[in-house]
Amino acid sequence: MASNCKIFMLGCVKLVKFFPVLFISTIIAWSYYAYVVELCVKNVESLAQKVFYLLFFHFSFVMFVWSYVQTIFTSPGEIPKQFYVSQRNVDELENAETEDAQRQILTRLAKHLPVVCRTMNGCYRYCEKCRCLKPDRSHHCSICGRCILKMDHHCPWVNNCVNFSNYKFFVLFLGWGIWYCLYISFTSLPHFLRLFKIGFRGAAEFQIMFLFFLGFLFSFSLICLFGYHLFLTTRNRSTLESFRVPVFFNGPDKRGFHLGWKANFQEVFGDQRELWFFPIYSSLGDGVNFPTRCLDFDSERLLGSHCNVRPYSDEEDDNNSVSNGMIQNHHDDNAPSRPNYVR
Repeated sequence: MASNCKIFMLGCVKLVKFFPVLFISTIIAWSYYAYVVELCVKNVESLAQKVFYLLFFHFSFVMFVWSYVQTIFTSPGEIPKQFYVSQRNVDELENAETEDAQRQILTRLAKHLPVVCRTMNGCYRYCEKCRCLKPDRSHHCSICGRCILKMDHHCPWVNNCVNFSNYKFFVLFLGWGIWYCLYISFTSLPHFLRLFKIGFRGAAEFQIMFLFFLGFLFSFSLICLFGYHLFLTTRNRSTLESFRVPVFFNGPDKRGFHLGWKANFQEVFGDQRELWFFPIYSSLGDGVNFPTRCLDFDSERLLGSHCNVRPYSDEEDDNNSVSNGMIQNHHDDNAPSRPNYVR
């Protein structure tokens, strides 16, 4: 009885979480009806204009909905098995009496793992809920109940974590959403002005009015979000990293993953230009290994100095980080070599 009640409650929670998606889907479905039937079929008199309107509308509609569906249903991915800690090591961590003892245990466990990020006190990042060492740029999502690879944020409007697997789809969803809303608004504007002069006499006219206003309203709100995520993309940061600077073995560095804006863009959208605007997976990497711009620690040690991140300013030409051969990996004596997949 208790198990059935628990299953029922979990089902209710999942349904409630899906309400924002149903709300957005309802608005999209209504906008399709209002534009195609109420605007084009009933109000546009010219056949050529109808064909032109409907042709570009359906292209925009397909790209927008396709991106939205990909963002919703793309799995956040799984943390590789080698990052999970055995029960014996979990007990050892929990029974450690000092922070230094925990640090030594985590260092031993991470010896053969491709991790370079640390906590503020210099320890390798460990998730007590998932019982795993966190891969670089991953975080635990309290809503999903697990660690997420390169987590950006949990978005209720897609009922999914925006992360390494679907970040390209999310950015495209915002971009195509802006195009879709602006296209609807600008093409409905002449008919809205005509109806405004003669008066709104029925439900059909009011639907065209709402179509025009909602198009502009949603487009302006999406433009702000789209611009912010384009900025993050060109700086190779996630939303979480913009508020919580990643920490490496030599300290915090907000530009630790910054490779130059072109390489940063390719890391998300891939190096195949023909796929950039389509919600088809083309991102580079595996969500676990990430190239960084720190000077090689072993080379610096041989020269008799410590590894420090080169002090770049935001105004510096981003191409320097690529052309000068600065795309390298943070690592220390205990970390294995990491592949550089930026092409």
